[in-house]
Amino acid sequence: MEHLLWTEKYRPQTIEDCILPERLKHPFQEYVNQQNIPNLLLSGGAGVGKTTVAKAMCNEIGCDFMVINGSDESGIDTFRTKIKNYASSMSLSGGRKVIIIDEADYLNPNSTQPALRNAIEEFAVNCSFIFTCNYKTRIIEPLHSRCAVIDFALKNGEKAKMATGFFKRIQTILQSEKVEYDDKVIVELIKKHFPDNRRILNELQRYSQFGKIDIGVLAQIGNVQISEITKHIKDKDFTAIRKWVASTDLDTNTMFRQLYDSLYDVMKPQSIPQAVVIIADYQYKNAFVADTEINLVACLTELMVECEFL
Repeated sequence: MEHLLWTEKYRPQTIEDCILPERLKHPFQEYVNQQNIPNLLLSGGAGVGKTTVAKAMCNEIGCDFMVINGSDESGIDTFRTKIKNYASSMSLSGGRKVIIIDEADYLNPNSTQPALRNAIEEFAVNCSFIFTCNYKTRIIEPLHSRCAVIDFALKNGEKAKMATGFFKRIQTILQSEKVEYDDKVIVELIKKHFPDNRRILNELQRYSQFGKIDIGVLAQIGNVQISEITKHIKDKDFTAIRKWVASTDLDTNTMFRQLYDSLYDVMKPQSIPQAVVIIADYQYKNAFVADTEINLVACLTELMVECEFL
């Protein structure tokens, strides 16, 4: 059955097909060539390909693997009932098993993560573990020391090259789906969300429902206009701030970045250092809060109260 989601339908099945810098792709390809996956901790932002790489290695080698979502199954019961049972049994194919624990930074650091520390050693002969996370600082140090830690953060000069590679991949996907598109619109979409490739594909699929992706959707793709919200903050209009946040279809991380980039244009110089600290604090909290809208309103409110605008 064909996948309804493009993110699954077009997920790379080999390391060679993954869009990664060569310095990252090479070690993964070596693991495949050697038919041996060590314990790994893959860290990086959302949608950069951590889970895709983990699955691609397992598929190329042909080993049995299980995927557990750490944000859904973070408690110790998951370890006792799923992880331990799977890791302790032999593979039907006779090779090593792999357990991929996605979003491992959501696993309980006081129970599940310490239990996994021992499991890695106990089942080392039979099973490898691959942890993926957005924030490796939330993974306890004993797990770090038992894994090869690979950071997916792009270095200077790599981002443009990877974005170009993903642009070509998108063109292939849209042609395969018989969707008309304008290259300029695709470029704008990539500029807004890259390196979150998953988000880009999801947005493309949503826009493709109109039959074509052209200049008509640029208004939806365009970056959030920062001038309107900074005016509300300057006017100390809390009601307008709440309404603006509620009515804007925004990516909160993009919003924090745009706030940061606009500081010198909208704020008095003596307030900028304090504003940077406030933005950084709420951007960090954004990864953990239950409601990102409330978190963003709180950030804007603190900027309104504590900072002076031009």
